[in-house]
Amino acid sequence: MKISILGCGWLGLPLAERLRDNGHQIKGSTTTEEKLQLLKGKEIQPFLLELTPDLHCKNCDDFWNADVLVLNIPPGRSNDNVKEFHKQQIQAVIDQLTDSTINFVVFISSTSVYPPTDGIVSEEDTKKGNASRASGNALLAAERMLRKESAFKTTIIRFGGLYGHDRHPVKYMAGRKNIPMGNAPVNLIHQKDCINIIQKVIEENITDQIFNGVSDGHPPKKMYYPAVAEAMDLEPPTFEDDESKEYKIVSNRKLKMMLNYTFSHPNPMDF
Repeated sequence: MKISILGCGWLGLPLAERLRDNGHQIKGSTTTEEKLQLLKGKEIQPFLLELTPDLHCKNCDDFWNADVLVLNIPPGRSNDNVKEFHKQQIQAVIDQLTDSTINFVVFISSTSVYPPTDGIVSEEDTKKGNASRASGNALLAAERMLRKESAFKTTIIRFGGLYGHDRHPVKYMAGRKNIPMGNAPVNLIHQKDCINIIQKVIEENITDQIFNGVSDGHPPKKMYYPAVAEAMDLEPPTFEDDESKEYKIVSNRKLKMMLNYTFSHPNPMDF
């Protein structure tokens, strides 16, 4: 297949390499000129593309000449107008898609779309209310925009916290004291599992679905992050031993059943 990946960063680039190795023709976008040669050297057709929020891309007609688009552009976190800005970005992409050969979009979303709650949340639980953060609400709006389009089919994958390779959220917690919600379970997923899942969705043509991409294990933060910090030779963070009940566990049951998927890294504690 011809597969275009909008956003060849920490996740998009190794995904592009995997799909390339599986015999697909890969086209990848970046926002930096320096990365064009890197993509070209990896046999990924490079395109310099920006969404600010309008789409800016010279000589990009061929980027939209594909069968599948992996749309991997997370919203910003600090912008007060993040929801409206991200909606404009998504609309700019939709405008291109309606006149393209692409008939399948895989949208990389996040478990931040779920409202603050306690207990287990599944894919349907976004209907109960708004997300807890502006970025989650921006993603939720983007999901709805894409799913209502008839010119192409969309599958949404809501990944949990990403880790693996050179990335781990503990790096932002090292040395911090009395972080709240120490009893809250983590909802994480390894980079390799993200790539495996996206590949499976594309190659098995799993359209018109929403999946939670979260590993099986959910150790509490107060246990997990200090252990990882010690393993990485970082100063361990400390957590408050609070009794809050708003501890959500994101269910991966639908993904495991529909895709017949077994996680490569089922437990984040196995670091």
